[in-house]
Amino acid sequence: MKGQLLASSATAPSSPTISANGSHPHAAARFHDGLLPPAAGPALAHALRSLNDFDPAKRTYDSPYSRSICSTAPGSPRIPPLRQNSGSQTPRVRPHATTLNIPGMTRSKASPDGRIPERDVAAKLVIIMVGLPARGKSYITKKIQRYLSWQQHNSKIFNVGNRRRIAAGVASPTTQFSPTSAPRPDAPTQAATILLNGANAPNIVVEEDEPTSLDLNGCADCRKRQEKIDQSAKFFDPNNVSAAKLREQVALDTLDELLDYLLHRGGAVGILDATNSTIYRRQLLVNRIREREPKLGILFIESICHDHNLLEANMRLKLSGPDYKDKDPMKSLEDFKERVKAYESAYEPLGKYEEDHDLQYIQMIDVGRKVVHHRLKGFLSGGIASYLTTFNLSPRQIWITRHGQSVDNQLGKLGGDSELTERGHYYGQALYQFITQKRKEWLIDQKNKIASSSFPPKAGDHTPPYPELNQELDDKNFCVWTSMLRRSIETAEYFDADDDYDVKAWEMLNELNAGTFEGMTYDEIAQKYPEEYQKRSRDKLQYIYPGVGGEGYLQVISRLRDMVREIERITDHVLIISHRSVCRVLMAYFMDLTRDDIADLDVPLGILYAIEPKPYGIEFHAYKYNEEQSWFDEMPNYKPQKTVDRNN
Repeated sequence: MKGQLLASSATAPSSPTISANGSHPHAAARFHDGLLPPAAGPALAHALRSLNDFDPAKRTYDSPYSRSICSTAPGSPRIPPLRQNSGSQTPRVRPHATTLNIPGMTRSKASPDGRIPERDVAAKLVIIMVGLPARGKSYITKKIQRYLSWQQHNSKIFNVGNRRRIAAGVASPTTQFSPTSAPRPDAPTQAATILLNGANAPNIVVEEDEPTSLDLNGCADCRKRQEKIDQSAKFFDPNNVSAAKLREQVALDTLDELLDYLLHRGGAVGILDATNSTIYRRQLLVNRIREREPKLGILFIESICHDHNLLEANMRLKLSGPDYKDKDPMKSLEDFKERVKAYESAYEPLGKYEEDHDLQYIQMIDVGRKVVHHRLKGFLSGGIASYLTTFNLSPRQIWITRHGQSVDNQLGKLGGDSELTERGHYYGQALYQFITQKRKEWLIDQKNKIASSSFPPKAGDHTPPYPELNQELDDKNFCVWTSMLRRSIETAEYFDADDDYDVKAWEMLNELNAGTFEGMTYDEIAQKYPEEYQKRSRDKLQYIYPGVGGEGYLQVISRLRDMVREIERITDHVLIISHRSVCRVLMAYFMDLTRDDIADLDVPLGILYAIEPKPYGIEFHAYKYNEEQSWFDEMPNYKPQKTVDRNN
C-alpha cells in the first residue's frame, strides 16, 4: 500500500502554472471535462493583475507572518482585500457591534483614540436617577461623573432641581449671559413659567458650555418684579396640578439638553439627576429618549436609604442647600420632611415595570451596602455597577506624596530603580513623624465633632456630620502603599519599622515606563530623538514612550482603575508613596481635573497632599516639606496648577 501511495505521488501532475495573460494551456479542455469551474469574475481578474504587475526586485513583506518564515523562497505577493459585505448582497442594516472602549488601550478606524465614537450610539448611556429626596442621589451622580471623566469618557450631569429653581424664579443662573453668545430661547420652560405666573416671563437662555444653567435675560427691574413660585412642600404635592406641569416640563427640557449633549456634542454618558419617583415619569422619559434615538442605552439607578444616621446626614445637607439657604433650620427641617412625605405618597420604586420592559437598572441601598442589578448591558453599565459597590462614607484620610529624592532625581534621569540619597532618607523620616502627629490630631478632632454635633444644625453650622461617626475611631488602621521600586519602598522604611502601620508594595503604583528612554535625561532625548521629544510636547496625555514596555498617561490611568476602587472601598487611612505620573493621575481623579490638565499637573518632590472624603465631596489640604525644620508647612488656599518645567 505504501508503495502504491509513493507511485501515485510520483506520477501525479505538478501544480498548474498560470501564464502572464491569465490563461492555462489545458484550461479549456479541463473546463469541458468538468474539472475546472468557470472564471470567478472580477475577483480573479484582480488577483491575476496583481500577479502580472509583481516585480520580485520590489517585493515587500507586509505581514508579520511572512517575516517569520525561515524559507529562502520568496513569499507570495500581497493581494489587498476588497471592501465587501460578507453578510449578504444587500447593504448592512444592523448596528455596529458595541464593545469595550478604553482610551489608550483600544482603538479602531472609527475610534482611533479609544473613546466612544460618534457612530457607536448604542454604547452611549443615559443614566436616570431614581429616589426620594435626601437619599444621596446627587452625591452618587457626582462620583459617577468624576470616575467616568477620569476614565476619559465624556460625561455630564444634568440636574433637574437646579433648572426647576431657576424656572421658578428662586435661583439665579450660575453663569452670566454673554452678549456675544447666540441666545437659544427655551420656549417650553418659558411657557410653563408663564402658566404659573400669569404674566409674560423674561427669556430663558441656555448657555452652550453649561447645559443646565439658565439665564433670565431681562432687565434688573423685570427680575425684581417677577413673582417667585412657592418652593415649599406644597409645591411637591402630587395634587398640585400647575406645579406638577412645571416639574414635568422642566424634566423633559433637561432631558432634551442631555440628549443634545450625547447626540450632537460628543458626549458618552449623560446623567439626569432628579427624583423620577413614579412609573409615569420614568415612562415619559423613556418614550422621549426612544423618540430621539432608539439605540441609546438607558440605565436607571435608584438610591434607597433605610439607615437612620445616613438619612439624618443627608437631611442636614439639604438644610444647607439652595432651597433652605438663610432660613430657620427647625422650620426648614419640618418643611423638608413634609416634602419627603409628598413624594412618598406617590413613590413607586424600580421593579416589575422595568423588568417587564427589559430595562436595565441598579438599586443601591444605603450608599453601597447592598447593590441589586437587573439586565445590565454594555461595558459602561457593568463598570458603573462595579464602581458603586466600592462606596463608603467612613471618616478617613487619604495622603498622597512622591518618594524622597533619589540618585536618578539628582541626575535628571527618567525611570530607573535607583536608591534614595541622604536627603531622600531624611524626607522619609520627616514624613513618618508628621503623619504620626496628624493621625493623632485627626482622632481628637473627630471625637470633638461627635461630642458637639447636633441635629438640626445650629445657626451658622453648615458642616454635615458623617453618617458613620458612631463607630469606634480608635480601631481605625493606617495603610501605607508604595510602588515596587526602591526609592518608594525606602521612603516608607520608618513606617515599615512601626507595627502600627500596615505597609504594602504595589506594582500598579510603579512609575510610568519610559521604554527606550529609560535612564535618559530629557535633554538627551531632545538631542537624539527630536521628533519624539516634540511629539510628546504636543500631546503628553496621548503620547506613548517607544520601545518594549513603553507607557503613556492613558495606560497609567487604565492600570490604576482597580487602585482607585480599592481606595474608595477601604475604611482605613491610607498613605500612597509613589511617583510623579501616578500622583498626577490619582490627584486628577480626586480633584476632578480635566483631561487637558492631567499630564501637566505640577507635582514636585516634597509636596504632601491630604484628601478627606466627606458626604458632600472632599476636604483638601497641601503641605510643603521644610527641609531645615524637618517638618511640613501647610500651603493655605492651595490650588492645582500646571508645571512650568518643560521636562516635567
